[in-house]
Amino acid sequence: MTITKSVTFIAKEGCEEKMKELLSAMVAPSKAEKGCIFYEIFQYKNDKKRFMAVETWENEAALDGHKASAHYKVYKSSYEPYCEDKYTDELEVLG
Repeated sequence: MTITKSVTFIAKEGCEEKMKELLSAMVAPSKAEKGCIFYEIFQYKNDKKRFMAVETWENEAALDGHKASAHYKVYKSSYEPYCEDKYTDELEVLG
């Protein structure tokens, strides 16, 4: 069963570019991972401090592999000084 999540990040004032750089660096290596179906980072046009990652994984094992990857560890150890808030939502595809 696939897993789809949206992860919202709100950058601290003045940290928008650094947050954009850190999150953008996740896209290519995440898309190359086994079990990645969809992985994109979005920046809100009407609120440049707000970013959203939308990701879909084939299964829990694929998501666990993502969380164990080197690029995920770099992101996890780097984003907090630039992030005011972060929250995750699990999504369900309708239709």
